Amino acid sequence: MSNPFQVVRDFERAVCEYTGAPYCVTTNSCTMALLLVVKWYREQARDDAEVITIPSRTYVGVPMSVINAGAEVAFKDREWRGLYQLEPLPVWDSARYFTSGMYCPGHMQCVSFHATKILGDTQGGAILLDNAEADRWLRRMRFDGRSEGVPPNKDTFTEIGYHCYMSPDVAARLLHKLSVLPEYNRPLDNDDYPDLSMFKVFR
Repeated sequence: MSNPFQVVRDFERAVCEYTGAPYCVTTNSCTMALLLVVKWYREQARDDAEVITIPSRTYVGVPMSVINAGAEVAFKDREWRGLYQLEPLPVWDSARYFTSGMYCPGHMQCVSFHATKILGDTQGGAILLDNAEADRWLRRMRFDGRSEGVPPNKDTFTEIGYHCYMSPDVAARLLHKLSVLPEYNRPLDNDDYPDLSMFKVFR
């Protein structure tokens, strides 16, 4: 029987070709992509940033991802459209922006494939990057700390991972949609986000 997850790899390669990113690690959401990337910088890249600053008006899952990755969150009252940086990390929430040639070398950009996004389906996200070591680590982390293609009884587990990989059926649909996606897409307008700095849970 052929490997059903091959279509996920095919979709990741297609995203690389479209965006210009050397690597693409898909996940089940942009929210989980952000959590994994912040965790990478804190635990693997040994970045000493304890506080991550984001816009006060953004999707509520973003500060939750920062906190779940072990950092503190701070809010800044600023305008943004399409994407913004999780300062001071070279990490971008690009959930509302997806277009050809969008990748910025040296950075990690997290994109969303939610139904309301430019390339959308029932769910999905991805990390665009150019770091081979991070690519290998992120692939294990999204798959319960497992090695892809290795049965659990033959694998070696060294870290606590997450269950947030992209399913083959979603990848197949997105691969087809990507094949007809325009070369250039404008950033989406922002939703009516509340001011998250006003919520006690983030203080």
